[in-house]
Amino acid sequence: MTMSADVDPASLSPAEPERKVGLVLSPAWRRRFATLGWGFVSIGLFAGIWELLWALGYANPLLLPPPHLFLSDIPGTLQYFDRSNRIGSVASGGGVLALLLTMGSTTLRVVIGLTLGFICGVAVGATIHYIKPARNLLLPTILLLAPISPVAWLPVAIFVFGIGDVPAVFLVFITVFFAIVLSTGAQIESVPKNYIHVARIMGATRRQTFWRVILPSILPSLFMTLRLNLFAAWMVVLIAETVGVGTGLGQITSMARSTFNARLVFFTMGIIGVLGFLSDWGLRQVQRKMLWWVAPNQGASR
Repeated sequence: MTMSADVDPASLSPAEPERKVGLVLSPAWRRRFATLGWGFVSIGLFAGIWELLWALGYANPLLLPPPHLFLSDIPGTLQYFDRSNRIGSVASGGGVLALLLTMGSTTLRVVIGLTLGFICGVAVGATIHYIKPARNLLLPTILLLAPISPVAWLPVAIFVFGIGDVPAVFLVFITVFFAIVLSTGAQIESVPKNYIHVARIMGATRRQTFWRVILPSILPSLFMTLRLNLFAAWMVVLIAETVGVGTGLGQITSMARSTFNARLVFFTMGIIGVLGFLSDWGLRQVQRKMLWWVAPNQGASR
């Protein structure tokens, strides 16, 4: 078969359309860039309003210094940290490394407390649900202790564990533990009976039913409970660092308040906000990897 001389072979080549298609971003990447862009817009709008209030004279720079003021002397602010992670007055060993060490120590306390609280909460919640004597003995005490604020446990933690990292970890643990215990029992009750019946028909034992059917069914809700308590955990660990640890971002905030250093207060608050955002993002990534069988829910309004 011969080709007519009037037809240009280059016009039949699909190379050019393929090249154009290759430059188009996938919907997932477009959503990521849109989320990132809106994040910058949101933070920029907040900072812009703050700067505008300062420019109009409504924000006292001594009490509410705008971002350009408390970010203007970062090297001087970092002098309040030393390399051994001890917080004091202006120290010669402060710097970026000291800031990272302090951030890491606070974050580590939150992560350890959340992990222990989640694991122990699921174990105790499942035990209470399946073992009647344990339910009769433990549930009344848990219901009695659950409403107590985690901050009220701080003196107890200091009396029992002394000054150090353990009181901070314990407060984070308490923040998550009772919520996970009660949520575990409620979620096990809400597992569809059809799942249990199918597992029994397939010959699964009680232990296999729990690990292969019930636990995967309740994990999405438990992760949501953990995420809702994540920011509360950040709040209590800062309080614990102020009183019972002596190091960390909470101690820096307390020291800045005592010395009336508003720039250091807002600088530390900004660091805490960034760490809270990153910890929430990390928890969502862990949830996405562990709960790979859960399809993303777009919601009714999207």
